[in-house]
Amino acid sequence: MKGKFITFEGIDGAGKSTHVDWLAECLRGRGLTVHVTREPGGTALGEQLRELLLNQTMHLETETLLMFAARREHLAQVIEPALKRGEWVVCDRFSDASYAYQGGGRGLERNKLHQLESWVHGHLQPDLTLLFDLPLDVARERIAVANRSLDRFEQERADFHERVRHAYLERAHAHPERICVIDASNTRDNIRKRLEEILITICL
Repeated sequence: MKGKFITFEGIDGAGKSTHVDWLAECLRGRGLTVHVTREPGGTALGEQLRELLLNQTMHLETETLLMFAARREHLAQVIEPALKRGEWVVCDRFSDASYAYQGGGRGLERNKLHQLESWVHGHLQPDLTLLFDLPLDVARERIAVANRSLDRFEQERADFHERVRHAYLERAHAHPERICVIDASNTRDNIRKRLEEILITICL
C-alpha cells in the first residue's frame, strides 16, 4: 500500500514545528511507519543547500532554483522511496513555501514557480497540507520570546511576512481539497484536538 505525504506550512513563528513530531507519534500509534523530514534539507546535499539558503544573500532566481534543486534531491532520495515502501512522510515545508516566500514574499512571477513545480514534482502533491495561520504580530512575539538567532528570512521586514501569509491563504483558497487551515492562535491542546479530527479523515 502506498504511503501518504503530509506537509506542514505557515509563516515563521506560527508554531507548526512544535506539532510535527507530535503528529508523527500519533500516526505511529496507529501502527504506521512514519518518516519525519524538512525543507530545505532532508538529505546531506539538501542540508548543505539549507545552510546557504538561510544565511547567504543571493539573487531571487538563484534562491528559487536552489530551493527546487534541494527539493528534487529530497524527493528522489527520501520522499518517493518512503512512499513506495508504504511509509507515511511528514515534512516541515514543501512547495507551498516556495509560492509563499519566493512568490508572495519576494515577488517571483507565478508562472516560473508553476514551471519548476511541474518539472520537479508534477507527478506528486501532498495528500494533506496543514497550514498554521495566525496574525503576524503574534508570530513576531513568539519569535522574540524564543530569543534565538534569526535566519535571513526571519529577519525580513513585517511587510514581507504579511505578503507571505497572504500568499499562503491564497494557496489554501485555491486548493481546499488538500490544504487545511489551522488557527495557530489557539491553545496547543485545541490545535492538537483539531489535528486529531483531520487525521481521522485521512486515515480512513
